[in-house]
Amino acid sequence: MTTEIPASVPVSIVDETNVKILEVSEDQLAGFHRDPLGEISSRAGVSIDVVAERLHAMVKAGVIRRVRQTMIANRLGEGALVAWQVPQEKLNDAFNYLFEQDPASGHVVIRSTDGETLGAGYRLWTTLKVPQGYSIERHCDYLADQIGASAYRAMPAKALFALGVGHLRRRDTEPGARSDEPGEMITADIVSLDDRDWQVMTALKRELEPHEITPDLWRPRADEAGVSLDEFCSVAESLHERGLLGRFSTFLEHSKPLPGGERVTRYNALFHWAVTEGREIEAGLELGRHHIMTHAYWREAGSEFGNVNVMGVAHASKDKQYLLDHKAAIDAHLEEAGIEISYSNVFWGGRSEIKPSEFSPVAYREWCTRVGIDAESMRAIG
Repeated sequence: MTTEIPASVPVSIVDETNVKILEVSEDQLAGFHRDPLGEISSRAGVSIDVVAERLHAMVKAGVIRRVRQTMIANRLGEGALVAWQVPQEKLNDAFNYLFEQDPASGHVVIRSTDGETLGAGYRLWTTLKVPQGYSIERHCDYLADQIGASAYRAMPAKALFALGVGHLRRRDTEPGARSDEPGEMITADIVSLDDRDWQVMTALKRELEPHEITPDLWRPRADEAGVSLDEFCSVAESLHERGLLGRFSTFLEHSKPLPGGERVTRYNALFHWAVTEGREIEAGLELGRHHIMTHAYWREAGSEFGNVNVMGVAHASKDKQYLLDHKAAIDAHLEEAGIEISYSNVFWGGRSEIKPSEFSPVAYREWCTRVGIDAESMRAIG
């Protein structure tokens, strides 16, 4: 699509046609689809031309932040959720540095707690991924020096149980609403890729520009990768079969007001639970049932955070109490399942920015050169 979208094309998230499209496009297209817009059209009951026009318009208007094929990045490189202890006067500068200058940092959030709870001094939180063979710890040590952090805690994911940010579908979810089946567990086992895999992966994962949102959207990416369209799609399907692809997804701007003044969400909460050692997988699978959860993980947070080991993220367009009601329902469900909770907490999200982490080995080495680091010195030991 190369023509300008008329100003009359609706971009509101309450427009009936947009709701139909977004309820599918946000997180319902798991894996790889050769014709993702056609799939959205079929499931939403909206013509493919209208799907392309509306998505294009919403991206141009800033309603949709990005459209892209997501990866299970935890299986493509070393990843962690990192909590940073940074002096208050340096907090915003540290936030800006990680978002603007560190390609390994993805979701950057300033969080707070209701009172002086365990870990309350760790205000800055980031997701972080480095390529296979490189060290999370060494990368964090470098970043800590750059942002003036006095301490950090890196929490690699041992398993993932919920990954999908369908904000519109979740807006009216009742506390305790959950599926009959437990969540699916995704392990964080690293998978090696060959050069052709990386060629296709690099072209596949980059977000789509507005003009690229067309029914034949993968053909230019195949050209970029230097392979035929059929080979591009075959490699992408192989990546999916190896458990490396998430979904084709549209990401709404959910941390700031939209151009029309609407808000997709007003609050986000990082829930923490310390469950009995050895019951982490059971707890994660139970968390994965709950419709409100967009992310759920098994991560070891250490004594600084009360030895919590299961975490999850939820969003709300209503109020904080709505999310606390959801957490109370999850607490009760875990207890009903015989999973003891020795400690829990909530970290509320404030200022937030999101970008995909860059986990390409080539891109990482280029970044090292730009900032004056010997890339070999950033490799993992052993």
